[in-house]
Amino acid sequence: MSAQCEYSFGIEEEFFLVRPHSRLLATQVPSRLLKRARAELGESIESELLQAQIEIATPVQCDIAQAQRQLSELRRGLSSLAHDHGLALLAAGTHPLGQWREQIHTDKPRYRRLVEDFQIVARRSQVCGLHVHVQLPDDVDRVQAMNRAMPWLPLLLALSTSSPFWDRFDTGLMSYRQAMYDEWPRTGIPDFFEDQADYDAFAAVLVRAGAISDASSLWWAIRPSPNFPTVELRIADACTRVEDSVAIAALYRCLMRHIAMRPADAPPCNASTRRIIDENRWRAKRFGLQASFLDAQGNTEPAVDQLQRLRALCHEDAQALDCVDALKTLDAIVERGSSAHTQLQVYREQRQHGATRANALKHVVDWLLETTVPAA
Repeated sequence: MSAQCEYSFGIEEEFFLVRPHSRLLATQVPSRLLKRARAELGESIESELLQAQIEIATPVQCDIAQAQRQLSELRRGLSSLAHDHGLALLAAGTHPLGQWREQIHTDKPRYRRLVEDFQIVARRSQVCGLHVHVQLPDDVDRVQAMNRAMPWLPLLLALSTSSPFWDRFDTGLMSYRQAMYDEWPRTGIPDFFEDQADYDAFAAVLVRAGAISDASSLWWAIRPSPNFPTVELRIADACTRVEDSVAIAALYRCLMRHIAMRPADAPPCNASTRRIIDENRWRAKRFGLQASFLDAQGNTEPAVDQLQRLRALCHEDAQALDCVDALKTLDAIVERGSSAHTQLQVYREQRQHGATRANALKHVVDWLLETTVPAA
């Protein structure tokens, strides 16, 4: 990702491929779908671990409004191609009717190695996320910037929650994807490395020991990207609404600019700070935007209040990056809830009207399918 503008960014969205009539995940997806998608939509379309998953990755972006237009076009284009193959596109952290035992992994060397190495953990990895890359100025240490961004990660998760169901059950969590992802090694909140050199030295130890082939196997909730000169946000669930994806990406971009522009504002951090962040991550995956987050003194702050505080903190950055309009969607998320809130509302209304659990979940899938693809 080259520096074409200040704080250039990219957005990656993962999707499930669904058979519309049954609402179930596809088990085998024709290889020609991916080939045709890449031919017609460009190299931004990628396969994922399971055949029932597919990814959109934008090129380098400088303008948030343009990013939303491009993501919308890519969702519509990929949906149309999927329809030609009897499939539909669904954006959520988990599929409400998905059953991991039925899934087939994509037949590529990398994915074969993952399944061989991690066994049931890889086979159960029926989840989709939103990743956002932001490029910082060359004189900003990416790992030090990552350290300063980490206290805000639970809030970004809370805004994105979209995985309340797993294996056809209401999990009681707003982001079961995060709970499932914790089964993998080298995930969750990273430790506070001193700087990029310290981080690279740690990765080198694991490589020498044969634990990983390279730093791309450090799957933390945020990391210095091993492939691009960016800091990559990885904690967010896949967002059902494209405008939610863009708003979260815009907020993260503004946060990273705020951090880069104010190096003297770096607060102290230690093992206790790291554990408080992880406690808050639990609260976010359990309660979403209804969470209250802890600080180092044991005080609590409602997630929606923390969001307003962060937006005030990044107000100048939002203006500088022309993200003010994109951030207005955050008000809508607070008012209507994240995807997880709507999924649970649809499910509970159907159950109250006498629907079986399976039929209620079909209505949830219908809402997800309808909402994933934005109107032209």
